Amino acid sequence: MALIFLRHTEPTGASGLCYGRTDLPLIDTYHADFTHLANTLPPIERIVSSPLSRCHLLAASIANTRNIPLTTNPDLIEMDFGKWEGVPWNDLPRHELDQWADDFNNARPHGGESVAQLATRVRRALDNTTAEPTLWVSHMGVYRAAAWHLGHDDPWNAKLDFGTFRELA
Repeated sequence: MALIFLRHTEPTGASGLCYGRTDLPLIDTYHADFTHLANTLPPIERIVSSPLSRCHLLAASIANTRNIPLTTNPDLIEMDFGKWEGVPWNDLPRHELDQWADDFNNARPHGGESVAQLATRVRRALDNTTAEPTLWVSHMGVYRAAAWHLGHDDPWNAKLDFGTFRELA
């Protein structure tokens, strides 16, 4: 399997915000970012994207530029943070953050999805990824879960800037 992971470009208002599945619009410069990425990515034969617009717009632009197939996979959507969605991280109740930290894989103090549930979805997406060079356009949480499944070092603390890509497998 040849898998390249591309994190979506920067969304508007994301700084300091817990936004998981909240479909924030992209910043105004996204067209230039899309063009740059379409021209700098390595060879790929297909693209699989999260359904959120911050990913799908980028994926569609690359697919059109390179004339390659694009599919959408709901397993690549970002983690569901439940009642934390759209709330600044600094405003989240300390006791809820502590509960999450105490059982990072399974706790759901926000009522959304656990890290284990996210990892299960991502495992399913990995299992359905073929040998051909594939580009995933998705989110930081999905990147970390995929890196974890693929045996990368310290994936839950990994950083991947907006609009950057990395070979995962």
